[in-house]
Amino acid sequence: MEDTQAGQHSQETMAQREVGPGGVPKGAETSQYYKTFNIPGRFDNPEWFQGYGPKPQNPMYMTTANQYGAMPPSVHTMPTSFHCKSQKFSDHLGKCGMYRNQGFNTAQDKSKV
Repeated sequence: MEDTQAGQHSQETMAQREVGPGGVPKGAETSQYYKTFNIPGRFDNPEWFQGYGPKPQNPMYMTTANQYGAMPPSVHTMPTSFHCKSQKFSDHLGKCGMYRNQGFNTAQDKSKV
């Protein structure tokens, strides 16, 4: 008897929660559904991404990319791992500056007349 009451309670709780994209409750995190490795918070919380919606297009040139891009991300479409690249090269350029060609110019100047 207690099991059926607990089951009914959990169903009521799920019915009260609003369902977001991908059929998961709003506020769901990627790590609750998939094994994740080293992902930033923006990948773990797909609702943080804003600005999704269909853009007006000429019906003659409709693309499936427009249909796919109009859908907001869900936990099922987010990456489960993140491998960042080193910024060593850019950091070095920031300290010493970009390469400047100091070569000798042998081209003839154009006449302004």
